[in-house]
Amino acid sequence: MDQRGEEVAGSSTAEDSATLESNVAVSSDELPAALEALLMVADQPLSPLALAQITGHPQPEVEAAVSKLRADYAGEANGPRRGFELREVGGGWRIYAAAQWDGLVRSMLHDDSPQRLSQQALETLSVVAYKQPVTRSQVSAVRAVNVDSVMRTLIARGLIDEHSNDPETGAIFYQTTPLLLEYLGIESLEELPPLSPLLSDGREGFGDVEA
Repeated sequence: MDQRGEEVAGSSTAEDSATLESNVAVSSDELPAALEALLMVADQPLSPLALAQITGHPQPEVEAAVSKLRADYAGEANGPRRGFELREVGGGWRIYAAAQWDGLVRSMLHDDSPQRLSQQALETLSVVAYKQPVTRSQVSAVRAVNVDSVMRTLIARGLIDEHSNDPETGAIFYQTTPLLLEYLGIESLEELPPLSPLLSDGREGFGDVEA
């Protein structure tokens, strides 16, 4: 779920999940709960095809169950409206905090005295700042390490957020937020210091990295 600020232990990314078939049998009665569990931990949109492959159910049945979940969350099934919602993004589905509570969630995550970022987080944030919009895989290619958990930390701190989705792969592009400018005391990204001419800016081979 977006804005949750915590990584769920043992969960895999949506990209990994889409390539796996679960060895856990899911009955038709259990399908809505199983889909809800998958969508809760996914950090990228999950397509109906991926959900069908993981649960072992036909895609039309999965799509119907997802539609029912969306309606349930929105309070359209004679129940209360939930604090989160199911959105279709980039050809897939993902759970987000409900739009009406976005400000409340941000107020909890963004305090006036943020904790110091780790060196890994600072390096990742720098790549996003200078390369944006950029996908996680592209950031990983520049840093040569897995940045999934660090990116989640930066999102939870409100320093980066989603910019757009790749129309072909559904990969999410990220950008920095106005909050980063506020912390840095600058008006725009153009005020960021130029990279040292003695340091690589990561452009070499960057265009060959898949989103």
